[in-house]
Amino acid sequence: MGKRKTQRNNAAMLDSDDDNSSVSSSSTMRSAGMSVSGTEEVELNKDSLLDEAVDNLYEKRGSTREKALASIIEAFNSNLQHEFVEKKFATLLHRCLNSIKKGSSKEISLASHTIGLLALTIGPGDKAREILEESITPVSQAFKSGYESSKIASLLECLAIITFVGGIEPEETEKSMQIMWQLVHPKLGSNVITVKPSAVVITAVVSAWSFLLTTMDRWSLSPKLWLESITYLSSLLDKDDRSVRIAAGEALEVIFEMGSLEKFATEAEGSNNGSVSEGNKSKEGLLHIQGLRAKILNQVRDLSVEAGGKGSAKKDLNYQRSLFKDVLEFLEDGYCPETSMKIGGESLQTSTWSQLIQLNFFRRFLGGGFTKHMQENEFLQDVFGFTPKRNLVGGEHVSNNLKRMYKSPNSVINKARTQHLNKQRMLSERKNIGHFAVNVGDEDS
Repeated sequence: MGKRKTQRNNAAMLDSDDDNSSVSSSSTMRSAGMSVSGTEEVELNKDSLLDEAVDNLYEKRGSTREKALASIIEAFNSNLQHEFVEKKFATLLHRCLNSIKKGSSKEISLASHTIGLLALTIGPGDKAREILEESITPVSQAFKSGYESSKIASLLECLAIITFVGGIEPEETEKSMQIMWQLVHPKLGSNVITVKPSAVVITAVVSAWSFLLTTMDRWSLSPKLWLESITYLSSLLDKDDRSVRIAAGEALEVIFEMGSLEKFATEAEGSNNGSVSEGNKSKEGLLHIQGLRAKILNQVRDLSVEAGGKGSAKKDLNYQRSLFKDVLEFLEDGYCPETSMKIGGESLQTSTWSQLIQLNFFRRFLGGGFTKHMQENEFLQDVFGFTPKRNLVGGEHVSNNLKRMYKSPNSVINKARTQHLNKQRMLSERKNIGHFAVNVGDEDS
C-alpha cells in the first residue's frame, strides 16, 4: 500500500513547542528554587490529597464520592501516579467497581474513567489483566442498568481501554467487542427488551469497537461477523447524524486496511469445489460482496463532497469531507494518509489507519492529560513508537522556553548564577590584590 501525507483536521497540533515547554519549564524552575525538604513536602501533600480522595470513596453520600473521583481523575491526568498506584491499586479498583455497581449515572461515568486511567498508568501485566477480569462483568451489567447516553459512552471507553491494555488473547478482545456490539445489535429473545440506541451511543459503540479492531488479526473473526459488521456500518453512512457517519467511516477504514472484503471474496471463490448448488451460492456470495463494496464506494464518494445541511454539527462538515476523501483515495488508489503532531518538541507520526484510530481514541479519552501521558507514559510511547524530548537540566535536550528562562535576568537560576559569579569575582580580586601586595613588599626589600 502507498502512503500520502495529508492535512487532517483531527491531526492538528496539540500545542506549539513554546506552549508545551512552558508547562514543564515552569515546574522545573519552581522545583529548582525549592529546597529538598520543600519538594518532599509538596509531594507528600499531593499523596495525602489522593489518600483522602480514596478514603472519601467509602462515604455514603454520592456527591462526596463523585467529587473524590473527579479529583482522582485530575491527579491522574496531571501526573503519572505510579507510587500511589503501587500502594492503593486494589483499594482504588474495588471502590470504583462498587461505584459502577451502585452509583448514579454521573458516578458510574467518573468511576469508569478512573479505571481506564488506572489501567493506562499501570500498563500491560498481571495488574492490568486483573483490572480486565474484575471489571468486565460489572461493566457489562451497568450497560443494562440504564440508558443514559453519557454513562454508556464512559463505560464503553473504559471497556475499550482496559481490554486494549489488559487483554492478551484474541478471544478476550473479541468478547469485549461482542459486548459492545450487543448494544446496537442485541440478540433477540422472549425476555429481551430492546431500546433504540441514541446517536451518541451508536457513535460511542462504533468508535470503541473499531479501536479494539485495530488490535485484531483479520483471520481471528468469523466471515459471518465481518459481513454483518460491514453491512451495518454501511447502513450507518446513510444516517442523518454526522458523528455517526464519521464513526462508521473510521471503522470501515480499518476494515478495508485489514483487507477483510478481499478475504470474503477469496473464500467465496474458493468455496466453489462441490455441487452445482454450492457453486451457485459461492457466486451469489461473491456478487453480494462486490455489490457491497461498490455501494460503500458510492456512499464514501458522496460524503466526501457533501454540501452541508445533513446533520446538525456543521463544525464537523470539513472533517467529514476530509475523512471520506482520504477513505476514497485509499479505496481507489491504496494511499494511506500520514499525519504528524508536535508533543513537547518531538513529532508523533502515524502512517496507517489503525494508528490514527488509536491516536484519536487516546486523545479523546485523556483530554488535557494526553500530552503529559505521551511524554511520560512508557506504554503509550511503545504503542506509537514515540520518543519524547527530555527537558532535563544538563541533559541533551533543553526546550527553547527553558533556555530563555535560564537567560532571563529575573529567573531564579540566573540570579543564583549571577550571585555565584560575583562572589567568585570578588574572591579572585582579593587574591590578586594580596598577590600584588606581596610582590611590592619583595621589591622594597
